[in-house]
Amino acid sequence: MYTSILIPVLALFMAVFCHVANAHEAHTQYQANHLAISVTIDPQGQLWRASVKNGYVWVDKSADLGKTFAAAVKVNPVAMKVAADGEARPKIAVSPEGFIYLSWTESLKAPYAGYIWFARSTSQGKQFDAPIIVHQDRAEITHRFDALHVAPNGRITVTWVDKRDLLAAKAANKPYEGAAIYYAVSTDKGSSFQVEQKLADNSCECCRIATTHKPDGTVVALWRHVFEGSERDHMIAEIPIQKQTVMPHRATFGRWKIDGCPHHGAALASGGEGADWWGYHMAYFDGNDKNPGLYYSRMDGVAWVSSPAKKFGDNTKQAGHPAVVSVGKQVWLVWREIKDGQYSIWGMQSDDEGKTWQAPKSWLTSSQKLDYPVLLVHRQRPYLACNGEQFGLTLLSLLTSY
Repeated sequence: MYTSILIPVLALFMAVFCHVANAHEAHTQYQANHLAISVTIDPQGQLWRASVKNGYVWVDKSADLGKTFAAAVKVNPVAMKVAADGEARPKIAVSPEGFIYLSWTESLKAPYAGYIWFARSTSQGKQFDAPIIVHQDRAEITHRFDALHVAPNGRITVTWVDKRDLLAAKAANKPYEGAAIYYAVSTDKGSSFQVEQKLADNSCECCRIATTHKPDGTVVALWRHVFEGSERDHMIAEIPIQKQTVMPHRATFGRWKIDGCPHHGAALASGGEGADWWGYHMAYFDGNDKNPGLYYSRMDGVAWVSSPAKKFGDNTKQAGHPAVVSVGKQVWLVWREIKDGQYSIWGMQSDDEGKTWQAPKSWLTSSQKLDYPVLLVHRQRPYLACNGEQFGLTLLSLLTSY
């Protein structure tokens, strides 16, 4: 009874929240600092951090896994409204040869509008080249929620949520739900990007895009999609290397009907290389009427069929915003929970490629806000990273935490 009442109210809240949050982001002044950061570890074990302060993206690095950091370097020479909250934040990656890559969303004056920027450093982060906009379309519309992926061969792929097709449909008086997923590729180490291409129509409007790659380097994207009847499940697709036809596949089947974006992006990791199974690990929040909460499922990378979903997070604790990583047959899943004003990062481990799981445990707890958790891998060791108002950036080795 209570669940049937709660879900419509939640749907209304999410729709209103999406509008208010985006309008607020588009009109506020530059914040002095932001909790939303991105981190990565390079092959030498250096921890790199991208953060936002006073309208600038900053990059610094740590040689001791986050205990101390060198002086930060400014990336963009001119201040702008950099999206750095919740599902939106600058992204950082390190190429095989040690180049530092950044992508971020600039919030424009028009509501929901943005540009996707990219910058690189070929000097190990000492200085950055002039940033460029990755898309040719310069209309002041939605280009937001960027995702940055660097494949083992150095190929750079930036994906984002784009509303050009929605506006074209409205101009033609045709129906169109949600937004679209677009991507741009660089094959010259970030010197330039090819003209952007559309991956799929009818994506959700405000959820992050999760990316990974197959063993051959093909990039794969997972995003929340608007299916018929406004069911907000997930779609997965390979990003074509040449001009192959895109073949998206439905990845989750919660059939959550909500007229608005829930601001709950999914997590994705490839796994099983060299084992008897290869495919994808997926973690995501589902607000379906009967059993809302955090779910995990696997998808076969050949047959594109997902296994039955397993629920882990407790929706009464607002579980969500997961991260997942695979190391051999081991899989690690973490998420954030909020209950009675307390923030905590929970997680669990599987030793058999996600078939069974050990009991969940709490790894971080704070009376002040914790950002979404991030999972990193260095030399086959998984690490949990989380930024918080109370403790700053915390990095934990998961092999010594269980």
